[in-house]
Amino acid sequence: MDDPSTGALLGSIILLVIVSAYFSGSETAMMALNRYRIKHLSKEGHGGARRAEKLLERPDRLLGVILIGNNLANFTAASLATVLALNLLGEAGVAAAPVICTIVFLVFAEVAPKTIAAVYPEKIALPSSYLLKILLWISYPFVWLVNGIANNLLKLFGVRHEEAGEDHLSLEELRTVVHEGSQVAGKHQDMMLGVLDLGKVTVDDIMVPRTEIMGIDIEDDMDEIVAQIRSVQHTRLPVFKEDIDRIIGMLHVRNAARFLIDGNYTKAALLQETTEPYFVPESTPLETQLINFQGEKERIAMVVDEYGDIQGIVTLEDILEEIVGDFTTDLAATSVDIHPQEDGSYLVDGGAQIRLLNRTLGWELPIDGPKTLNGLITEHLETIPDANICFTIENYRFEIVQIHDNMIRTAKLSEPPEPF
Repeated sequence: MDDPSTGALLGSIILLVIVSAYFSGSETAMMALNRYRIKHLSKEGHGGARRAEKLLERPDRLLGVILIGNNLANFTAASLATVLALNLLGEAGVAAAPVICTIVFLVFAEVAPKTIAAVYPEKIALPSSYLLKILLWISYPFVWLVNGIANNLLKLFGVRHEEAGEDHLSLEELRTVVHEGSQVAGKHQDMMLGVLDLGKVTVDDIMVPRTEIMGIDIEDDMDEIVAQIRSVQHTRLPVFKEDIDRIIGMLHVRNAARFLIDGNYTKAALLQETTEPYFVPESTPLETQLINFQGEKERIAMVVDEYGDIQGIVTLEDILEEIVGDFTTDLAATSVDIHPQEDGSYLVDGGAQIRLLNRTLGWELPIDGPKTLNGLITEHLETIPDANICFTIENYRFEIVQIHDNMIRTAKLSEPPEPF
């Protein structure tokens, strides 16, 4: 160790190990960067982020300068280590040098720096981007030559470096990012997921079914119509003649109030306050219908099937509730279809929608088939059941309470028991 050449060799090897560790860590850190966060920081004016984003636009050049520097450091250090081993151990050092170099470089120049870089990519990559940019400028001719040879070889296998920079997320990938990788939690995350899921839900999934539509039959007595208008809780009502399929128009409560104030209780005056009904197909995705509502300046639509028959009614509020959740606080207590029981079960109307049940109670009943509780039960049993029979669907306990006119009117539902 007193030999100056030995000390110089050892110092040079240590320096080269540090250089190799820098390049190894920089490679891992640059490749592990969150591209979208870097773009955000770049827009905010972060200099390191701008340099990193620029370098990542051509990953072949970035990897070229890193690997050239890394390999140059490794091979030089290996040569110096062989000379040092010969000085210290003689001929036996030739066999020992590769083993010692492999262990030292594996631990201190590869595994350790790359592990640190993978854990703290921004802390390593952003400061490193400044030096990497300078090294790329200095060694650009050599990098250009190496990349040119490598890229031409890759073209033989159908690989093009331009494709590496494409960062397009599919809808499902974006949903995973919001659900798993986002720091936004709670209601904000639920709202973003609700927007992304609008394309999966169609109008007939959330519409008020035909049997539950509240409207004004123009054939009724005028006193009954006036009483209905005064007691109604909805802002818009369909006006029809005898049957909902023979709809005449939509009546806004604001216009109905003007009709009542005038005291002109005639059907002709009532019809003058109605507007043209707006029809939409039952298979329309919610994201499309939301845009259509905006374009048509409408807030309510009659849902029709492929034959033009009215199947239900959908409102802008129904779609917004799919995004932000229901506007009421205690849905189980306020819903006319769901009645909580003291034992923790629920008495549910057979016409209740499965999506409403899931959203209200936080359950996961299947929604890819029938839309109502009655349809779900009859599909599962493949027959019209008798009252008081019990069964399970997806571990949820069902008990038929009341059947009328071959339709399940009431069922008792309980969520799965807690696992031991």
